[in-house]
Amino acid sequence: KNPVPKIYRMRLFAKNKVLAKSRFWYFMKKLNKAKKSGGELLAVNELFDRGPNKVKNYGIWLRYESRTNTHNMYKEYRDVTINGAVSQMYREMAGRHRAHPNTIQIINTATLKAADCKRDHVVEMHNAKLKFPIIKKMPMVAKRLRSTFQAHRPMTFVR
Repeated sequence: KNPVPKIYRMRLFAKNKVLAKSRFWYFMKKLNKAKKSGGELLAVNELFDRGPNKVKNYGIWLRYESRTNTHNMYKEYRDVTINGAVSQMYREMAGRHRAHPNTIQIINTATLKAADCKRDHVVEMHNAKLKFPIIKKMPMVAKRLRSTFQAHRPMTFVR
């Protein structure tokens, strides 16, 4: 009908191309009243992060449907890629809120500077003097010297 149709571009997170296409038409129907029968997909491309070797802070704005209502949320994660952060978000939403992946709509994602982070579990990792205990690999005791119960706890830290 229209000789020069409008072209829409959308960044989605999906497991595969088939699910990505489905999500695209789901959002097009909601946002622009465009159906699959009245349009065509020009391309489906997988995007990769530029620096997947460095840990970054990610902010995710999302909407999800609970058993009773629709809720908006903002969450922060630390990961090496945006895909890893989104995976963390899906797992956390499933665990804490019992939200199915198809009820979650990602509104926006952003890479955050350290000063822009709000959530405690992300901010506590920004300390430059952060230290973790070094666990020493202890050799296994010979089978004849092992016991089921011991009177003291095993020493696993280097002093």
